[in-house]
Amino acid sequence: MNKLKPISVNGVHIYPFKSAKELLLFAMKEKKILVAVNAEKIIHATNETRNIINSNIGYADGIGAVLALKMKGIKGVVKIPGCELWLEIVEEFHKKNSFYLVGGKPEIIKKTVVKLKSNYPTIQILNYRDGYINSSKEQNILIEDIKSKKPTIVFVAMGSPKQEILMKKILEVHPALYQGLGGSFDVFTENVKRAPKWWVKNNLEWAFRLIKQPLRIGRQIHLCKFVVLLILKKI
Repeated sequence: MNKLKPISVNGVHIYPFKSAKELLLFAMKEKKILVAVNAEKIIHATNETRNIINSNIGYADGIGAVLALKMKGIKGVVKIPGCELWLEIVEEFHKKNSFYLVGGKPEIIKKTVVKLKSNYPTIQILNYRDGYINSSKEQNILIEDIKSKKPTIVFVAMGSPKQEILMKKILEVHPALYQGLGGSFDVFTENVKRAPKWWVKNNLEWAFRLIKQPLRIGRQIHLCKFVVLLILKKI
């Protein structure tokens, strides 16, 4: 079997996974950082964020990344939403692995842990904390705690690129599978409502968010710009 190789889009490496299951199997072998890649991350990549993605596992979380891969001749690639992927990781691996959770507001991370333990009574959550890390001292305490407790899977929900930069630092002292989750804890605890299934299925989740939050128009313009650049073959 040919080794799965990433495809470069604007210098950002994206693995062309054909299913979430393929990603899961690959990720557990590699033990790196799973980075959700969308149009915004591709066109706004800095040297730092590009290096983090390219030395880890970037996957197509947004329709923009999927379109880019398809325009490069890659067939069968699918969008894998990060807010679904982390729960598939829990479902698939919770019986033989341990977890550490970072991110969200204090009440949200607590609700997340309670709900996970309710859904998966045997899950091992070694520790958790909110995403408000306000000093180098707090960050070092977190890193040392993860290093000492040795979880096999770490979820960090703090938004990009903050979460990726933190995961890179932790990975340097503790090998594990890491995933950045953005606002996934809010969705999981129903503090934030995700788009209905029809919108998600038809790759219109971005439009639903725009309707609900018109101030996101600035971010959505970047998606339009990205599509134009793809058509003109400038990325």
